Amino acid sequence: MRSAHRVETVRTAERTLMARLPDGALMQRAAAGLAATCADALARVYGSRIVLLTGSGDNGGDTLYAGARLARRGAGVTAVLLTPDRTHPEALKALLRAGGTTATPATAAGLIHHADLVLDGIVGIGGKGGLRPEAAHLADLVAASPATVIAVDLPSGVEPDTGEVHGAAVRADLTVTFGTHKPGLLIDPAREYAGTVRLIDIGLADTLPATPTLESLQHTDVAALLPHPSQESDKYRRGVVGIAAGSTRYPGAAVLAVAGALRGGAGAVRYVGPAADAVLARFPETLVSDSGPKKAGRVQAWVTGPGAGDDVAPVAEALSTDVPVLLDADGLRLADRETVRTRTAPTLMTPHAGEAAALLGVSREEVESARLTAVRDLAHAYNATVLLKGSTTLIATPTPDAPVRVNPTGTPWLATAGSGDVLSGLMGSLLAAGLTPLDAASVAAYLHGLAGRYAANGAPTGAHDVAEAIPAAWRDITD
Repeated sequence: MRSAHRVETVRTAERTLMARLPDGALMQRAAAGLAATCADALARVYGSRIVLLTGSGDNGGDTLYAGARLARRGAGVTAVLLTPDRTHPEALKALLRAGGTTATPATAAGLIHHADLVLDGIVGIGGKGGLRPEAAHLADLVAASPATVIAVDLPSGVEPDTGEVHGAAVRADLTVTFGTHKPGLLIDPAREYAGTVRLIDIGLADTLPATPTLESLQHTDVAALLPHPSQESDKYRRGVVGIAAGSTRYPGAAVLAVAGALRGGAGAVRYVGPAADAVLARFPETLVSDSGPKKAGRVQAWVTGPGAGDDVAPVAEALSTDVPVLLDADGLRLADRETVRTRTAPTLMTPHAGEAAALLGVSREEVESARLTAVRDLAHAYNATVLLKGSTTLIATPTPDAPVRVNPTGTPWLATAGSGDVLSGLMGSLLAAGLTPLDAASVAAYLHGLAGRYAANGAPTGAHDVAEAIPAAWRDITD
């Protein structure tokens, strides 16, 4: 499990650890890991040209000490000092003793343009509200440089706790972060500024709280959650999922949701809706009913909303049952908020940014710029688990202070019509198998992302191909 913690939590953990260590030891640990990563990123250290963009405080100190280590190995290192009077004094002395030099922002353009490597140590995890003009100018110079860019702890200009970006920010090829991930490194729009993220262990694990702000499942976590049939399994023990989706105008939504459910391991799928002929033509194993959800027969979970149009009856009926319900697409619009809030069985909602904005009464731009806030607000407003789709998929529960999960397998190849319908069916099958809404959403998003990559394999693909690739993703996780 990959975890991320808020700045205040990290600061407290650092203070606790520093009280146990010799003065300056923690910074030296960070600088050693940073210097080693820089050396790996260079074709060779000796003779390379390295520019340090150095702000004040500990972030600048980490950068200068790392630069000193690289200078001792024969690199030409120049520190551009943004605030000379507040530069970490001991770290600056170390750089100068090692043969490094200093420069001002006014003379930085040529240095950055000809550098092999630029270290972004302008602002650390305490930075908020975007970059000041002088720093923003340096970020523009870095963007125009052919140099490899490594951010120290996180790219300057991004909000560490929320992933928001206000104005200019440094775009890094690689971010070296210390002790734990910061939320902004895992959430767009900030995530796209971070490049590849490498975590350096500086000994914070014992001083950080057990509950992080964000968590991200990895292969082994997903493998442990995937349901597997036993020798005694039948279709009911494996899980029967009900699909109330599609319309005469959008029969394909029903077909794709059923495809996701079947490829996601459902013991059986019951379908209700006007697209029965299309569903049976593609999946004759589907159990079709011409009644609504309440009379369709035994299910362990319902999926409702994809392609439903304006027919509120199936949505209302599904919500009146005592099994988990997944609301997607039109179902989000048609569901009564108070009905969702007061359900005794779990509800899982799966909006994209536009749908989330409509439910919250804000603009789509607000949701996309502050995704972590949006997913938490929506989970609280509906007393439901919410999966917010997008370039980074976030999953929040209504439990206060519970970690928000971030899916690491997203791919732009999933930006295709019907992909969300497949995801809904897949999540429904996992709900019917007995996973909690949080785990069902997390596992389904992970599988869906891998399937999208496998199906595309670098070329355009469609939602049907994504559904067909789900078993391959499942096998890779469990092998």
